[in-house]
Amino acid sequence: MTTAFINGRILTMDESTPNAAAVVVHKEEIVAVGEEALLNAYPDAERYDLGGKLLIPGFIDAHCHLSIAALHPRWANLEEVHTLDELREALRKQAQREPEAQWIRGYQWMPGLGGPKVTRHDLDQMGFDRPVILAHFTLHQGVVDSRGLELLGIDRRTVAPKGGVIVHDRQGEPTGRLLESAWSEANARSLAAYGQRERWGELVAQRGRMLLADGVTAVHDAACSPAAEGLYRSLAARGDLPISVLAMPHPAALFSNRNRTRLDGPLTGDGDAWFRVGPIKLFADNGTSGAIRATRDGEPVEIGEIFSLLPEGVLEATRKGFRVAVHALGNFGVEHALDAFAEAQSARPGFDHRFRLEHAGLASSDQIARMAELGVIGVVQPGFVDAFARARDSYRYDGIGLLPFGEMAAKGVRLAASSDDPCVFSGPIGTALCGATRRSRDGIELGPEQALPLSEWIRGYTINAAFAGGQEHERGSLTPGKRADLVLLDGALHADNPPQVVETWVAGAKVWSDTRAAPAGGDNGSARRGAR
Repeated sequence: MTTAFINGRILTMDESTPNAAAVVVHKEEIVAVGEEALLNAYPDAERYDLGGKLLIPGFIDAHCHLSIAALHPRWANLEEVHTLDELREALRKQAQREPEAQWIRGYQWMPGLGGPKVTRHDLDQMGFDRPVILAHFTLHQGVVDSRGLELLGIDRRTVAPKGGVIVHDRQGEPTGRLLESAWSEANARSLAAYGQRERWGELVAQRGRMLLADGVTAVHDAACSPAAEGLYRSLAARGDLPISVLAMPHPAALFSNRNRTRLDGPLTGDGDAWFRVGPIKLFADNGTSGAIRATRDGEPVEIGEIFSLLPEGVLEATRKGFRVAVHALGNFGVEHALDAFAEAQSARPGFDHRFRLEHAGLASSDQIARMAELGVIGVVQPGFVDAFARARDSYRYDGIGLLPFGEMAAKGVRLAASSDDPCVFSGPIGTALCGATRRSRDGIELGPEQALPLSEWIRGYTINAAFAGGQEHERGSLTPGKRADLVLLDGALHADNPPQVVETWVAGAKVWSDTRAAPAGGDNGSARRGAR
């Protein structure tokens, strides 16, 4: 089947042909882009009338956690829980929903952002018959009850693992709150029973189909465990992945920089357009606040932890032939990551390192200039404006930019856009609006001088995200030879009146359409082909 898309605005993201009047797709591939005259070479192509709407490449979410987000519907959603009574009720319903589950698990716990502050004693008093665990919305910390601490072997004498924190009260007893690597074991224990591949695969496919409604046709799963990587491979082999996945390998234990077993496996780039291996994922600092070394009004401030083994991890991975992506939220974490990148670049000159810095939430002008010099890609989350705006006074430091997107772009750092879903809301248009307006969804402003136009965020979600994943040869722009992943938008790229996703196409097939929107395609709509 050959389809010619006409009668609309076509934004290709290809610098050689930024705009076009027609795009021709044959089977799964784009075969021609340009003026309508090229249609003479395709007389049998089905004409698809865009009805004046905007056609762009499919969105690529360059940093999300699909394999984890897929499981969230199984658990108690605590996002709208504000009191201990509401928490007890949410957990009670969860216990009833899954009577055989070994742990009662809640997610999107948001203390300090409207959610209740909780200790193990609060959870103990709720009287449940199984251990209880609450996962913080960042997925970098949580709290467990006394049963949970006992199962984990944690008491007042337990030494926290490197890179982790076991919070204690004034009497020296653990409060149940665990951070970073101390949290990872609790998280893994409570997740163990959810790893049954068949059910997990169904949930991943279901979550992928939901993302199609936002125009997302591909994701980079940041920190992809061995089990998740195996699951994606299986789904892809069976043809059950509704969207493309780039796996960023990481050990089962969260926040570890030691992944030597995986370094003997398939390298970055292995796979096909449905499933591909991406960069190895490593950590420079913690994810709750980031590692920050700065001054505020001239007074020194030190927050957070630097993770061990990062320089060794980057060197080992690049020597094996992997690219790397490093989580760095605070300015001290960014410095740690840049030092590791510079060392790896010197050790292996000529290699296409394509270093990725995930988040880069706080950075100085000198650090941003160094990012540009090293060719580092900033994989950033415009939706973070929504969360950071509410706590902006806590992140005010001398000479340190908070989510400095505008300065990064001005200094030549390529920005790939992403959501960090499920930690933050995921729709590309919605998150891009936060980056374009520098306002939270409830109207709080955060550093408007760091705003970037909506069109730049669309670029970040397409060709720049593809480049960050080493996928620019197969997706990210409407270019002959690339995969026909397409999104149809109704409206202009203006932040004050943003467009809406009305159709999503994957590999040349229309897989989602907004039934409320005026239909494109006339009588020849391509809904004849179903979602993969």
